[in-house]
Amino acid sequence: MWAHVTDMACDPGIAKLLSHITSCQTACLPGERLGFYAGSQLVGYVRPEFAARLAAVSRNIALIDRVVLAASAAPALNEIALAAGCRVRGEDFDVRATLDGPVLAVLDRGALPDFGVMGVGVHVNGLVKRPDGWHLWVGKRAADKKLDPGKLDNLVGGGVAAGYTPFETLLKEAAEEAGLPEDLAKTATIQARFSYNMERPEGLRRDVLFAYDLILPEAFEPHPTDGEVEHFDLWPLAKVFETVRDTDAFKFNVNLVLIDLFIRLGLVQGEDAAMLRRALSA
Repeated sequence: MWAHVTDMACDPGIAKLLSHITSCQTACLPGERLGFYAGSQLVGYVRPEFAARLAAVSRNIALIDRVVLAASAAPALNEIALAAGCRVRGEDFDVRATLDGPVLAVLDRGALPDFGVMGVGVHVNGLVKRPDGWHLWVGKRAADKKLDPGKLDNLVGGGVAAGYTPFETLLKEAAEEAGLPEDLAKTATIQARFSYNMERPEGLRRDVLFAYDLILPEAFEPHPTDGEVEHFDLWPLAKVFETVRDTDAFKFNVNLVLIDLFIRLGLVQGEDAAMLRRALSA
């Protein structure tokens, strides 16, 4: 289906924008994976070899045509993940069957791709309106980042840790990553939500992204505070558009947030915009 949609785009630039979107939709579920259940709730997807490893390290894992974690053992999920050899990052995420569903367990962020558990994140477009048009703050990810080092990024972005809402995460990450005062960060407005299922080197990414716009004063300058970003630069929005249209310089999921921004601010219009909207919502 995606190849057909991409072929419909005559303009090479629009085809590149579409390719950014479709590159995030590479996982076909369940495919060869088995459903991973917390009690009776489907919360993830695991490869058969990993399913066998889980069953081998825990008596609370049942393996038949699916992988079932006994509901009573949900508090031990991180211990099971560690015993099964999952990477850990020291940050727990809530495990839910649906975005608005109850929390069934918590799982270390590093283990999410192994379990195919949904992860939630926030991204913030840091916008400045100048006499010559819109500008956007662009961050460069640190060279020692575990994922996508050196890629270009939004002003603020981060995963929603256990117990946090997306907006609470925005406020926390805004202070930690870019030194934004809370009263300024609180003016951010939600603009869109995206979801995708993606095969990545670290495993299966089932992500939901909340995209916000934050209009910043021209005199304000963000500064890296936690080492995750090397530096910030203020780019004309046209330069951001050209970079996304012509290169892979931005982190893979940041492209989705920016393409939505380009449509909303009129850099892409008409049937091209409609085509990209359909791809973003697929």
